[in-house]
Amino acid sequence: MAKSMAQTVEEYIEELPEYRREPIEEMRELILNNIPKGYQETINWGMISYEIPLEKYPDTYNNQPLSYIGLAAQKNHNALYLMSVYQDEELQDWLEEEFEKAGKKMDMGRSCLRFNMLTDLPLEAIATIIGKHTPDEFIEAYEEIRK
Repeated sequence: MAKSMAQTVEEYIEELPEYRREPIEEMRELILNNIPKGYQETINWGMISYEIPLEKYPDTYNNQPLSYIGLAAQKNHNALYLMSVYQDEELQDWLEEEFEKAGKKMDMGRSCLRFNMLTDLPLEAIATIIGKHTPDEFIEAYEEIRK
């Protein structure tokens, strides 16, 4: 799928082809069931984004809300952007171990896990990562990385 022009999460999901819609809806549900309070679900960067609003934390390098998780349907796969994993080597190592324990192949770019169906992912580990950082903890980790 090319970059979405949707203005709402509902519009984004509605414009997806059926084979992409189901896994995106299922991952969205997993995110919403596990994400700590204080993150805002919105459309940003042409995808579903879970972020810290600028009103809470305006001091970002790009003057955009601080992104915690992104969820997108790409042309050849779905992508789950886990910024906390991207900025924490120990958390990335742990996630790699969880994939191995589950007998699943980890397909990760710089900050995204590529998947087609949720069965491609160790969902308990993903849920743990989603719930790992409150907005204040994520801001603290982000500021530490920026030093």
